Amino acid sequence: MTANSLTSVSLDPLLILVCVDQNARLLSYLKSQRRFGVNILKDTQQHISELFARPQQDPAEEVRLGVRFQWTPTGIPLLEDALAHIACNVVAQYMSGDHTIFVGEVESLELKDGEPLLYHRGKYSGVRG
Repeated sequence: MTANSLTSVSLDPLLILVCVDQNARLLSYLKSQRRFGVNILKDTQQHISELFARPQQDPAEEVRLGVRFQWTPTGIPLLEDALAHIACNVVAQYMSGDHTIFVGEVESLELKDGEPLLYHRGKYSGVRG
Protein backbone atom coordinates (compact mmCIF):
# COMPACT_ATOMS: atom_id res chain seq x y z
CA MET A 1 0.00 0.00 0.00
CA THR A 2 1.04 3.61 -0.34
CA ALA A 3 0.88 5.49 2.95
CA ASN A 4 0.36 9.22 2.81
CA SER A 5 2.28 9.81 6.02
CA LEU A 6 4.87 8.32 8.28
CA THR A 7 5.63 9.77 11.69
CA SER A 8 8.63 9.57 13.96
CA VAL A 9 7.53 8.68 17.51
CA SER A 10 10.75 8.17 19.49
CA LEU A 11 14.51 8.12 19.04
CA ASP A 12 15.20 5.80 21.99
CA PRO A 13 13.90 3.28 21.27
CA LEU A 14 13.58 4.14 17.58
CA LEU A 15 9.82 4.08 16.88
CA ILE A 16 7.67 5.17 13.93
CA LEU A 17 3.96 5.04 13.27
CA VAL A 18 1.84 4.47 10.22
CA CYS A 19 -1.95 4.68 9.87
CA VAL A 20 -3.71 1.96 7.87
CA ASP A 21 -7.28 2.25 6.58
CA GLN A 22 -9.71 -0.34 7.94
CA ASN A 23 -10.40 -1.45 4.34
CA ALA A 24 -6.75 -1.91 3.37
CA ARG A 25 -5.77 -5.45 2.38
CA LEU A 26 -2.55 -5.01 4.37
CA LEU A 27 -4.45 -4.56 7.65
CA SER A 28 -5.02 -8.26 8.40
CA TYR A 29 -1.37 -9.03 7.60
CA LEU A 30 -0.12 -6.37 10.01
CA LYS A 31 -2.42 -7.59 12.77
CA SER A 32 -1.34 -11.22 12.39
CA GLN A 33 2.36 -10.92 11.43
CA ARG A 34 3.12 -7.90 13.66
CA ARG A 35 5.82 -6.50 11.37
CA PHE A 36 6.04 -4.21 8.37
CA GLY A 37 8.45 -2.53 6.00
CA VAL A 38 8.54 1.07 4.85
CA ASN A 39 10.06 2.17 1.56
CA ILE A 40 10.87 5.85 1.08
CA LEU A 41 10.64 6.30 -2.68
CA LYS A 42 13.00 8.31 -4.88
CA ASP A 43 11.74 11.41 -6.66
CA THR A 44 11.75 9.36 -9.90
CA GLN A 45 9.40 6.65 -8.53
CA GLN A 46 5.99 8.31 -8.65
CA HIS A 47 4.69 5.47 -10.85
CA ILE A 48 5.47 2.96 -8.06
CA SER A 49 3.66 5.08 -5.48
CA GLU A 50 0.62 5.26 -7.76
CA LEU A 51 0.71 1.49 -8.35
CA PHE A 52 0.68 0.64 -4.65
CA ALA A 53 -1.97 3.28 -3.90
CA ARG A 54 -4.51 1.21 -5.83
CA PRO A 55 -6.70 -1.27 -3.93
CA GLN A 56 -5.24 -4.14 -6.00
CA GLN A 57 -1.96 -4.37 -7.87
CA ASP A 58 -1.60 -5.93 -11.30
CA PRO A 59 1.39 -8.33 -11.35
CA ALA A 60 1.95 -7.61 -15.04
CA GLU A 61 2.22 -3.89 -14.31
CA GLU A 62 4.67 -4.59 -11.49
CA VAL A 63 6.86 -6.47 -13.97
CA ARG A 64 6.52 -3.69 -16.57
CA LEU A 65 7.58 -1.08 -14.00
CA GLY A 66 10.53 -3.20 -12.85
CA VAL A 67 9.26 -3.66 -9.30
CA ARG A 68 11.54 -6.08 -7.44
CA PHE A 69 11.66 -7.01 -3.79
CA GLN A 70 14.40 -7.94 -1.37
CA TRP A 71 13.64 -9.64 1.94
CA THR A 72 15.04 -8.91 5.38
CA PRO A 73 16.31 -11.85 7.46
CA THR A 74 13.03 -11.68 9.41
CA GLY A 75 10.91 -11.93 6.23
CA ILE A 76 9.90 -8.31 5.60
CA PRO A 77 9.64 -7.46 1.87
CA LEU A 78 11.24 -4.19 0.75
CA LEU A 79 11.46 -2.58 -2.69
CA GLU A 80 14.95 -3.04 -4.16
CA ASP A 81 15.33 0.44 -5.64
CA ALA A 82 13.81 2.55 -2.85
CA LEU A 83 15.71 5.52 -1.41
CA ALA A 84 15.39 4.15 2.13
CA HIS A 85 14.22 0.94 3.82
CA ILE A 86 12.84 0.73 7.34
CA ALA A 87 11.94 -2.69 8.76
CA CYS A 88 9.76 -2.66 11.89
CA ASN A 89 8.17 -4.89 14.48
CA VAL A 90 4.74 -3.78 15.71
CA VAL A 91 4.86 -2.85 19.40
CA ALA A 92 1.40 -1.24 19.67
CA GLN A 93 -1.76 -0.69 17.68
CA TYR A 94 -4.74 1.59 18.25
CA MET A 95 -8.03 1.90 16.41
CA SER A 96 -8.91 5.50 15.67
CA GLY A 97 -11.78 6.42 13.38
CA ASP A 98 -11.51 4.54 10.10
CA HIS A 99 -7.82 3.68 10.60
CA THR A 100 -5.62 1.55 12.80
CA ILE A 101 -2.46 3.25 14.04
CA PHE A 102 0.54 0.91 14.14
CA VAL A 103 3.61 1.82 16.17
CA GLY A 104 6.69 -0.03 14.96
CA GLU A 105 10.09 -0.44 16.57
CA VAL A 106 12.76 -0.15 13.89
CA GLU A 107 14.77 -3.36 13.52
CA SER A 108 16.81 -2.13 10.54
CA LEU A 109 17.30 1.01 8.50
CA GLU A 110 19.09 1.45 5.17
CA LEU A 111 19.64 4.77 3.39
CA LYS A 112 20.76 5.26 -0.22
CA ASP A 113 21.74 8.30 -2.25
CA GLY A 114 19.05 10.34 -3.97
CA GLU A 115 16.13 12.66 -3.35
CA PRO A 116 12.77 11.62 -1.83
CA LEU A 117 9.42 11.62 -3.57
CA LEU A 118 7.04 14.01 -1.82
CA TYR A 119 3.26 14.23 -1.89
CA HIS A 120 1.89 17.57 -0.74
CA ARG A 121 -1.48 19.25 -1.29
CA GLY A 122 -2.61 16.51 -3.65
CA LYS A 123 0.46 16.61 -5.90
CA TYR A 124 3.73 14.75 -6.22
CA SER A 125 7.01 16.60 -6.25
CA GLY A 126 10.63 16.29 -5.33
CA VAL A 127 12.45 18.27 -2.67
CA ARG A 128 13.27 20.95 -5.24
CA GLY A 129 9.61 21.23 -6.25
